[in-house]
Amino acid sequence: MDDRHFARQIQDARIRKAAAFSLVETYCQQLEPSATQEKRAKESYEAVGDWLATSDHPVLTCTLIYPQGSASTGTMVKPLQGNEHDVDLISLLKGATKFTPPADVKKAIGDRLASNGLYRDKLQEMARCWRINYANEFHLDITPSIKNPDCANGGELVPDKNLSQWKPSNPLGFRDLFNRRAALRPVSRLRKADSVAASAEIVPFPKTSPIKGVLRRTVQLLKRHRDVYFKNRDLSLAPLSIIISTLASRSYEWCVQQDRDEDDDFGLLLDTIRLMPHYIYAPVIQDRQHWFVMNETTDGENFAEKWNLEPARAQSFYAWHARALADFTRLLEFEGLDAMGTELSDFLDRQTVEKAVAAVTSQVSAARTSGRLVAGVGGLAAVTAPALVTTPVRANTFFGK
Repeated sequence: MDDRHFARQIQDARIRKAAAFSLVETYCQQLEPSATQEKRAKESYEAVGDWLATSDHPVLTCTLIYPQGSASTGTMVKPLQGNEHDVDLISLLKGATKFTPPADVKKAIGDRLASNGLYRDKLQEMARCWRINYANEFHLDITPSIKNPDCANGGELVPDKNLSQWKPSNPLGFRDLFNRRAALRPVSRLRKADSVAASAEIVPFPKTSPIKGVLRRTVQLLKRHRDVYFKNRDLSLAPLSIIISTLASRSYEWCVQQDRDEDDDFGLLLDTIRLMPHYIYAPVIQDRQHWFVMNETTDGENFAEKWNLEPARAQSFYAWHARALADFTRLLEFEGLDAMGTELSDFLDRQTVEKAVAAVTSQVSAARTSGRLVAGVGGLAAVTAPALVTTPVRANTFFGK
């Protein structure tokens, strides 16, 4: 093999990874709530917060309501069927303490919401929270919490499923830790960016939507892959989103701190998925396997506690994870957006994949026509100035295969 052939192989692999990441980036954008939905959800939860806080009930005095989970980490995805987003909220009750029975706190919230005609017909009682349904748009799940006096990190306490006791949690701490990790960039890429900053200006491609970064896109992809994988399996065994987010964020943090030989985004995505199981603590205690995925921001919260009651949940996680890693890795065996899209449709929802392929194809075609398409770290990019770290894309790379 001569040097030119070897160089061409490297270039083709790089282009293929760039195309794969551009496709999954655009796919994830299709999963997110619209700007109108986000605005409506924000207005709704602020109104709910005001209504709870203005109650004269002593438990509800000075209530603070805020988003938690995917709504706070930027990893929301549309449900597999329908268009209603699940927006998880915390209602932090400063008028209650750990000596206030959780059932009383939940009842106070429910009674207050039911007293408002705007919410009464939309209200649905859940095990630990109250749900307000906005048909065909979103639903708000409102979980009560109180301050945890024993947590130095500003943690909170939330009711257990039976409303019999308070359990430690820390939604704000989890959010802040996840977002700090999501902002990390590979050390090799930082050095490269410093060396070319004066000579290159690269507009991320596709450029019509905000680029959220590898960690958030990894979590979104895995959540949707999970939804499809368990569609015809026992849905009760599907891994919780909080477990996926925790393991992915810890794995991502480790990956970006390595001096990587390849600092492409798709390679980083695959490595992040690959190393996730390393952050599950699985000791054998009294001749029985146990599993721990701990909340790093407070003591006593094991996101995998149900695995220890139902080991089938752990087995399902490992089986699903192996399939997800194999599925996304296999994308690199295909050349061309059409071929990658066909493969992606085998394990994600076909309709959303088709929309993503169409969007990327249109923008690639426009960029190629103007001679501004390159393959570099972060996917395909349109270049507005000479870019030393990019590789020009051949005219026939992405179509017809």
